[in-house]
Amino acid sequence: MEALHFQFNSCRTPSFSSTFNFKNQNSQIDIKTFKCPENLSFYRSKIKAVGTLPEQETEAVVAVEPPVVKFAFVSSVLLPDGTPDVHYRKACGGQKLRDIMLDSNIELYGPYSRPLLNCAGGGTCASCMVEVIEGKELLNPRTEKEKEKLKRYPKNWRLACQTTVGEHDSRGMLVIQQLPEWKGHEWKYGELPPPDDEDES
Repeated sequence: MEALHFQFNSCRTPSFSSTFNFKNQNSQIDIKTFKCPENLSFYRSKIKAVGTLPEQETEAVVAVEPPVVKFAFVSSVLLPDGTPDVHYRKACGGQKLRDIMLDSNIELYGPYSRPLLNCAGGGTCASCMVEVIEGKELLNPRTEKEKEKLKRYPKNWRLACQTTVGEHDSRGMLVIQQLPEWKGHEWKYGELPPPDDEDES
């Protein structure tokens, strides 16, 4: 008859005891020691299992970028070499275009930058006009104030203080001409230089 008992203590270290009873006609021998086979080992501090999962069972961890809207703001003044001066930015959707531009240090009011010369976002002075070159599908429809103030301007002109850029989970690209009334040149979307990593904030 053989009884073999394994126990785990609080440190997860296995301990065991065993009793072997051998009976014959003349004697009974109790053996209370047990010698582990060579291929079985226990450690007092921890048990380690070393192995490798097959490649097909491993899962790749992919970093997912949070939803952002990318912007290309084109200045009304060309660079010295005659190319468009473009400033690339990133921002979360659901915000007013005016706030995004001011927070990103993008020129918005031009000659009306002093507080007494603009309505600070009230939609009454029309001094925050921008021209939407690409990405108009990310913007809300024109408000009643825009319809009133911009009725003599092209339909892709907007008031930044009345323009909401997408939702919180929106992604996409907006190309905005700053100060369209003051621009002294024409350019095409394909002429914009690609952004560098340091250009985006």
